[in-house]
Amino acid sequence: MNGKTKTIKVQNTEISIVTSNGSDFICITDIAKSKGGESRAADIIKNWVRSRTTLEFLGTWEIMYNPNFKVVEFDHFKMQAGLPSFVLSAGQWVEKTNAIGIYVKLGKYGGTYAHKDIAFEFCSAISPIFKLYLIKEFQRLKEDEDERLKLNWSIQRTLAKVNYRIHTDAIKENLIPAEISLQQMSFVYASEADMLNVALFGKTAHQWRIENPDAEGNIRDHATIEQLVVLSNMESINAVLLNQQLNQSERLTQLNKIAIIQMRSLINNQNLKKLK
Repeated sequence: MNGKTKTIKVQNTEISIVTSNGSDFICITDIAKSKGGESRAADIIKNWVRSRTTLEFLGTWEIMYNPNFKVVEFDHFKMQAGLPSFVLSAGQWVEKTNAIGIYVKLGKYGGTYAHKDIAFEFCSAISPIFKLYLIKEFQRLKEDEDERLKLNWSIQRTLAKVNYRIHTDAIKENLIPAEISLQQMSFVYASEADMLNVALFGKTAHQWRIENPDAEGNIRDHATIEQLVVLSNMESINAVLLNQQLNQSERLTQLNKIAIIQMRSLINNQNLKKLK
């Protein structure tokens, strides 16, 4: 599984965490090392996985979140649980049941990783005290990430507002007649803003409000960092297109193509991913 790896320190033990597609996976090998050292970590995980209680927890988690989970194989393991001859590793569990809550990673930061729900359950069996400290450090990590995300979003929102002034100046110069009323002027500004909304979000501000009646703010307040970057660029580009005397239909077509290209580029931009 690909994702960004971070580490936290829990009771002098470094614990690796991989975030992928919005989910956090914690290295239970690192957790096991805190209990029995590196040499016994694999055995501790095997003994935990093979128990009936653990299998029922893992199977229920997979049934809840994994539509491709092989329930028949799960039932087979559950029937064998408790027998002296029954042995099961995390890798075998994943291979036989197509589980997604646990995976084995090789190389740097290698080990057995489990979704945070499962990792905390593992901690309950290994050391409830360690679990409390792990939860505390994990929450601190997520709070730090949230603060950085809010800062980055605020910077991009501010940039979009600065470019909006350039955008409205170009509208005033090229689209608004000298004798237009204030009401008509507001309509033109709103029309141009909604053109950008349609080009980027595929809908007007009014359409978004109808779809999200309980949401606070407007469509742009709920934009991602990538969308705000593209919106900022589009406002500047639209100002240039206005000065070229292109009509709104022509500008909308061009801006939509630009939005698609730039969003694809930003979604795959590794430097931007590091900000998250």
